[in-house]
Amino acid sequence: MADNCSSVEIVEGCRLPVLRKNQEHEDEWPLAEILSLKEVSGRKLFYVHYIDFNKRLDEWVTADRLDMKKLQFPKKEAKTPTKNGLSGSRPSSPERAEREVVPRKTLDLNLQSATAPSRGKTLPTPLRLEVQLSQKKKVVALQKKKRKEVVPLVTPVPPATPVPALPSSTETSQAAVFPVVREPPPFKAREDLEPIPTVTTNGTARRLIPPQPGRKRKANCGGPDEMIKVLQYNKPQSAAVFLPPPEDSQDSSDGIPTAPRMTGSLVSDRSHDDIITRMKNIECIELGRHRLKPWYFSPYPQELTTLPILYLCEFCLKYLKSLKCLQRHLTKCNLRHPPGNEIYRKGTISFFEIDGRKNKNYSQNLCLLAKCFLDHKTLYYDTDPFLFYVMTEYDSKGFHIVGYFSKEKESTEDYNVACILTLPPYQRRGYGKLLIEFSYELSKVEGKTGTPEKPLSDLGLLSYRSYWSQTILEILMDLKPDNGERPQITINEISEITSVKKEDVISTLQYLNLINYYKGQYILTLSEEIVDGHEKAMQKRHLRIDPKCLHFTPKDWSKRGKW
Repeated sequence: MADNCSSVEIVEGCRLPVLRKNQEHEDEWPLAEILSLKEVSGRKLFYVHYIDFNKRLDEWVTADRLDMKKLQFPKKEAKTPTKNGLSGSRPSSPERAEREVVPRKTLDLNLQSATAPSRGKTLPTPLRLEVQLSQKKKVVALQKKKRKEVVPLVTPVPPATPVPALPSSTETSQAAVFPVVREPPPFKAREDLEPIPTVTTNGTARRLIPPQPGRKRKANCGGPDEMIKVLQYNKPQSAAVFLPPPEDSQDSSDGIPTAPRMTGSLVSDRSHDDIITRMKNIECIELGRHRLKPWYFSPYPQELTTLPILYLCEFCLKYLKSLKCLQRHLTKCNLRHPPGNEIYRKGTISFFEIDGRKNKNYSQNLCLLAKCFLDHKTLYYDTDPFLFYVMTEYDSKGFHIVGYFSKEKESTEDYNVACILTLPPYQRRGYGKLLIEFSYELSKVEGKTGTPEKPLSDLGLLSYRSYWSQTILEILMDLKPDNGERPQITINEISEITSVKKEDVISTLQYLNLINYYKGQYILTLSEEIVDGHEKAMQKRHLRIDPKCLHFTPKDWSKRGKW
């Protein structure tokens, strides 16, 4: 396929089909982007990222796996003005280069929330309109006699245009509405444009949707305290009611970007990715009796990235450049378990609580190792605000790390997990759910409800969905009828029993499609298929947390100054 590779020069940013094996070991040619090139022993190698695939599948490929007939060259970057007036640019790609940047004009409505018109009504006329055209500089004014508000416009709007009501909160008393403007022909005014109103709240633009005609129905389940009957039928009811996804739900699909969080250890904003962090920099890691192939970039020292194997002490996680250095280190390292307090032990499974301030070196080394398998994690060398809970498996040689999760000492948003990871050799063996179950057992002792930091990775989301589903179904299946009536339970009661946040309970019930609206009330319908699937899943789940083996005393970190 690469016959023309010598005649055509491939550069970074090119896109073309690349041969790879799928899960069924069949050949496929997905589209991939060339991120880097290098030459080893006279052979050219290309580092490719498969479009719409997870980054952990990125790899170095040879030229014979490239389909040069469908090569797409990167187009020139379109420079976009920045806020400070300096020119900026975005990473080039064939898709991004085709998009044209159109400056967005703003339409400000200075309306008080107390006097905002109701949805669907029109503003009284006449209004005073100021229309400014950059080329002709014409101003057309219509004077309003009774009202003093001035509505500056960029485009002419018909007087009878309906304006939906703004939210009646003090934060949105003054809203900015942005009309969508098509790019005009050169040296011509923009005319006959119909603005699509959007309201900006807390820095996020949201499109205002007019009310739909038809029968109105409650948008939620009447509050978390409303009693919900639990039914078991062969088939679920046909009248299904879908609750709106909660704000913290991972399943939110409204397409509205939210501002990145400035606290914690997970950040979803990927705008600062560069070509270096998009590429794996460690070839192989030897950790105890396992050799791990990293999935993502991790900021280990530059001189270690050229080594074929990076050696780690499995007890203190110190990184070394050779096997001889590791052997010499093991003669000096006295650790046979993670530093910190052992707060749980049952059988061969133990959990250690590690303070990020007291054991800073271990915590930083743990973050470096975890970054190899967590793409969305932003590494913080300042580990003081975090606690780390490391799960280990014991044998005659010591306590071997299986996975871990971290949490903030003080979380204002009820997060009980910041990062969570099961190392690849221990995945698909039930350890992930065990880590999640342990995090909620800690929340039960603390007397709180908790939720993991968002966004979750793809594997993390699957694990949490599975745990939430099994935990909630376990409670619903154990409910017994009261005085011959069908059992009833509230969302709050489920949340208090499980320590799962109410938003996660609602999103899980939605995901399982259990909530139905029947004869004026909400019911949970458990079909035979769901019951059978739950029983089979619970039979495979052998690892469980025993609360009797947990020896944990929560601390009030707010009274401890700087932790």
